[in-house]
Amino acid sequence: PLVAESETPVAISVRPAPAAARFSLRLDPAVAQSLGMVAGSPLDLRINRCAAVGERAAARLGPNEWLLLGPEPENEAIAGQIDAALAGHFYALVNIGRRDSALEISGRHAAAVLNSGCPLDLAANAFPAGSATRTLLGKAEIVLMRMTEAPAYRVECGRSFGRYVHDFLLAAA
Repeated sequence: PLVAESETPVAISVRPAPAAARFSLRLDPAVAQSLGMVAGSPLDLRINRCAAVGERAAARLGPNEWLLLGPEPENEAIAGQIDAALAGHFYALVNIGRRDSALEISGRHAAAVLNSGCPLDLAANAFPAGSATRTLLGKAEIVLMRMTEAPAYRVECGRSFGRYVHDFLLAAA
C-alpha cells in the first residue's frame, strides 16, 4: 500500500485517492452522445475531457474509450446500471478497480512537481479544469485528470507502479 499522506515544505500534498470503482468502457461515440449519461457518469464529453457528477466521474480518453469512476462500495451497482443502460448496444465494459490505484496531488506547486516527469504543459490555459489524458510520469503510464480550477490533479496508474509514482512525486517535491 501507498504511504497514507506526505506533506513537504513546498506547498504540495501527495496522497492516495480513496478506493474507487473503476471501469474501462468502449462504446460507439454516437451512442454515448445520444445517451449523455450512463450510471450517473457523463459520456457526452470531448476527447481528453473529464467531468464529475456527485461522486461519479468520467474521462473520455479516446474516440470510443471512457474511464468511469465511482465509490468503491457501489462497484457492482455501477456495473449493473451500465449494463442496463447499454442493453441493445455493442460495448465492452471491463472492471479495472483492482488493476489501478490513484494519487491526488494538490498545492500551488502541484503542476511543477508533475512536470518533473510529465512532458505535458500543465499551465491552466493548456490543461484547464476538466482535462484528462493518458501520458507518462517518469517511466510509468498514467491517466492525468484535473477536475477543478484548484491546482489539484488525480493520477491513475497501474497498481504495480503505485509505489514508483508516489516516490517519484515525493522526490520531485
